Amino acid sequence: MLPYLGLGLIVGFFAGLLGIGGGGIMVPLLTMIFIAQGFDQAQLVHMALGTSMAAIVTTSMASAYSHHQHGAVRWDVWKQMALGLLLGTLTLSFFTAYFSRTFLAVFFSIFMTYVAIQMWLNIKPKPHRTLPSKAGLAGVGFGIGGISALVAIGGGTMSVPFLTWCNVKVQHAIATSAALGVPIAVAGAIGYAMSGWNEPDLPVYSVGYVYMPAVLLISVVSVFTAPLGAKLSHTLPVHLLKKVLAVILLLLAMKMLQLIW
Repeated sequence: MLPYLGLGLIVGFFAGLLGIGGGGIMVPLLTMIFIAQGFDQAQLVHMALGTSMAAIVTTSMASAYSHHQHGAVRWDVWKQMALGLLLGTLTLSFFTAYFSRTFLAVFFSIFMTYVAIQMWLNIKPKPHRTLPSKAGLAGVGFGIGGISALVAIGGGTMSVPFLTWCNVKVQHAIATSAALGVPIAVAGAIGYAMSGWNEPDLPVYSVGYVYMPAVLLISVVSVFTAPLGAKLSHTLPVHLLKKVLAVILLLLAMKMLQLIW
């Protein structure tokens, strides 16, 4: 119980402070906890991804609601991307049962290395185009949702740069990305639950690849620590903290590879 509560504390804090930290932190740490609990080796990564997706449902909803209260969410953009996000996330998460744990771990580590480098260098695309058509936004949503399903994140590392690139104001891009994280998290949790529904030897209290005790404990704590992180974001040196988190994500990505070999 304590490891899950501690993980919820960390995830919620960094989610509120920097707007990230879900899957990048949770998946490797959940994998380590599941190994210690004696979970089936072949299902470790699947369980970590599915549980992480389900655990960020509550934090993504809380974050989206907070941004909505400030009137910063571009709901017109959200509506045009939401269906693509749902389909992309649900499709890829549903078919993860056919992917080996090695493929999932390697893909996760490569993507998180990219995120860490982006964070360390503080890379921000310069806006130089307008938003694409409805079909274009749905297609982009499908791609973001699919990748998010494979690394158990809310999509902010992709949707914020994309929206900024399309001349959406940064504040609106961040807020809209937070709202887009809701369909990603919900669809991912459903997809992983369905994907592992008939898998044998799953732990007790699992719904497919979603381990419910971990989801509940992480969610309860993260909901309380996320506002604390958001409050401290106005006083702590965020640029320095981003570099620290970048190093942590890189180390966790390397640890993930070590765990499956």
